[in-house]
Amino acid sequence: MPLEAKPITMHLLITGGCGFVGSRIAKWFLANEPLSSGPLSSGPLSSEPVPGSYPDRRAPASSGDGSSGSLTPGLKIPGLKITLVDNLMRPGSQTNRAPLECLGAEVILGDLRQRDFVESLPACDWVIDCAANPSVLAGLGSAALDAPANIPSQANQSPSQNLVDHNLGGTIHLLEYCKRHRAGMVLVSSSRVYSIRELSRIPHQIKNSVLQFDWDRIESENLIPGLSRQGIDERFSIEPPLSLYGATKLASEWLAKEYSNAFDFPLWINRCGILAGSGQFGKADQGIITYWMHRFLYRHPLRMLGFQGSGAQVRDCLHPDDLARLVQLQIGESIGESQGRQTQQPLQNQPSLRSKPIAVNVSGGIESAFSLQELHEWCARRWGSERFGAVSELQRIDQPRPYDAPWIVLDSNKARQTWNWEPLRDRLSIWEEIAEHAEENPNWLQISGGID
Repeated sequence: MPLEAKPITMHLLITGGCGFVGSRIAKWFLANEPLSSGPLSSGPLSSEPVPGSYPDRRAPASSGDGSSGSLTPGLKIPGLKITLVDNLMRPGSQTNRAPLECLGAEVILGDLRQRDFVESLPACDWVIDCAANPSVLAGLGSAALDAPANIPSQANQSPSQNLVDHNLGGTIHLLEYCKRHRAGMVLVSSSRVYSIRELSRIPHQIKNSVLQFDWDRIESENLIPGLSRQGIDERFSIEPPLSLYGATKLASEWLAKEYSNAFDFPLWINRCGILAGSGQFGKADQGIITYWMHRFLYRHPLRMLGFQGSGAQVRDCLHPDDLARLVQLQIGESIGESQGRQTQQPLQNQPSLRSKPIAVNVSGGIESAFSLQELHEWCARRWGSERFGAVSELQRIDQPRPYDAPWIVLDSNKARQTWNWEPLRDRLSIWEEIAEHAEENPNWLQISGGID
């Protein structure tokens, strides 16, 4: 006779829930035992909800899209409720709604910039905030590109105002929500909170499309604090300029810390570099790995900009499933601290949480680092002219883009040590996953807005 599953009394609200990162986190939680260092359920996973297992108090999740591999439709973890919030402004995000609902998630359509909408959301235990306009060029383009077509009240604002309202205004409304419901928050932040001026002055040379560094000198003379051959750590400068996007993310971090301290709710901030996997919405300014692979495979023109047109610029990458694993650890730790707690002291002053840093870098690290040229060469080996016909023109243009930097690789050692966490997916496995999705979905760029 199977053991009766115990209610977990846990509700996650994920913002940006039909976007790439939010949806992948949602699917990961729906497919895995969640939220504790030990099992919270004494029974097996069930394809049917357990009667009475969904508590009244649940956690909303914002922004999630994309596919997460082989999952059984309708799979539910007893006691876990996931609510996804999204305005579907990103082309392609609408394709994630039905699959997520099929897996058991609730999807609520609305915009976080509208205070009344956020106030109307059901109470939850944790907000996982993935909602943002994630492009470093956001706010610099046309209003038509930055404003969601389905929200006319925003359409006449300037691109910069739209960006600030979306990335910062939405965060403020969510922080008020957490204050009101005493919900915890996991804020998905960005490597772009680090100073573009300091990133740009990392001494380097370009030779044969490869960046070269004198790491011995950089490290021995401490030329740029927080920088080593292992990457950029949390001590790296956050002095402006960062980009309008980076500034909204850093301001969100600071406000979240103040709200958490003042109103006694738990907070974790994860600063991520490139998040990548199948189902990502690829555009030139965001989702570059997906964008490049799809355009190469289907013979659309490609351009390498800046850095002598060499493609030498380097980034790291991380699979969202690895981010989800970390989020699980963070929420589970906070649950352990807060259960049975009688004191009104801030959660961050609780003994085992006090020593844990709130904000950490989360990335695949130097092991996952790659240049655009390396990505292009990998595509050429997989989809070269011998099997797939002539390759489209590649333009190499020595014209810098705003806020570009030669080398952005995050050192996530603090996250690894603090949470006993490390990425399980390496760069090549991520690339293979994206490539297989590209081969199976020839119209993906049209769906996701990646065609000029």
